[in-house]
Amino acid sequence: MRLQVAIRHAFDGFELDIAFDTGPGVTALFGRSGAGKTTIVNAVAGLLRPDQAQITLGQTTFDSDSTHLPPHQRRIGYVFQDARLFPHLSVAQNLDYATRFGARAQDRDQIIGMLGLGDLLDRAPATLSGGQKQRVALGRALLSDPQLLLMDEPLAALDAPRKAEILPYLERLKAESAVPILYVSHALEEVARLADEIVVLEAGRIRTHGPVFDVLAEPELVPLFGVREAGAVLRATVAERAADGLTRVTTSAGDIHLMGVHAAPGTTIRLRVLAQDVMLARTHPQGLSALNILPVRIAHIFKGDGPGVAVRLRAGDDHLLARITARAMTQLNLNEGEDCFAILKASSVAPIAISGAQTAQI
Repeated sequence: MRLQVAIRHAFDGFELDIAFDTGPGVTALFGRSGAGKTTIVNAVAGLLRPDQAQITLGQTTFDSDSTHLPPHQRRIGYVFQDARLFPHLSVAQNLDYATRFGARAQDRDQIIGMLGLGDLLDRAPATLSGGQKQRVALGRALLSDPQLLLMDEPLAALDAPRKAEILPYLERLKAESAVPILYVSHALEEVARLADEIVVLEAGRIRTHGPVFDVLAEPELVPLFGVREAGAVLRATVAERAADGLTRVTTSAGDIHLMGVHAAPGTTIRLRVLAQDVMLARTHPQGLSALNILPVRIAHIFKGDGPGVAVRLRAGDDHLLARITARAMTQLNLNEGEDCFAILKASSVAPIAISGAQTAQI
């Protein structure tokens, strides 16, 4: 099912003017605070009526010159940054409230199992952790039988351990649910793990839109993403776990050894590799403590205003992104189209940057 969105809307000192269409799976809206992300999802949900809009999901048009459907007629689930559970109802009652909109009994059981809510049903929202509340809010949204799920910064209020707790559940939702998701975030670690496509927003306009594997590896976007957060995503398959705790995974460019991967052999995962953790060498290096050395080809070099250079690397069928100094680039005499080697430490890829690496505990 395709979602088509075209919105123009003006606030005091800010104008949103965007248009994109996207397919099933997870589409991330990414941008800094004030870029227009929440305005878009509020318009799609019907909570905001834009000055001009053409919003269509499948065969249903929500907004146009002649049509504006109110929120309750749109069959859209919305998960906010704060869970917004009914405090006077138990978890089970919060979930059952949503079933009045059309979910079947088997849907309820499936969603409770998928999100690991079985042991929480009798509890009050006030007794839940932040991650547990968000799982209940997600379950309630799914039980409203939506055709589209909107998630607006659902993990922004959670600390790192709670984020690590809930991300596997979101991955499981993506894998097991056919509901397309529009996911708002300014956290690249979430986008890299979950998104199929990404719409990058800047000051109310679309900077770029495309598959997450391509967009995150764009050197020109490093200033927008942030030099410490920019990084590409590799596809990989778990091969084996060694006795010393390292796990060997296979990529299209070669094998990589990682820490903190507990998935079974054969599992497909994603690896987010930060650009600042990738070193380059003209020749295959010897005598290094770093275990991972991949042959790559320089696809594109971007020189910003500072001392750094962002380099897009072709790594088999995927891309890596490296950020090195302009001085190093000159000394190595690296140029677009040339072959070299990318080096990264086994410890440089954190477990939270590996999708599918740990299974949600049910």
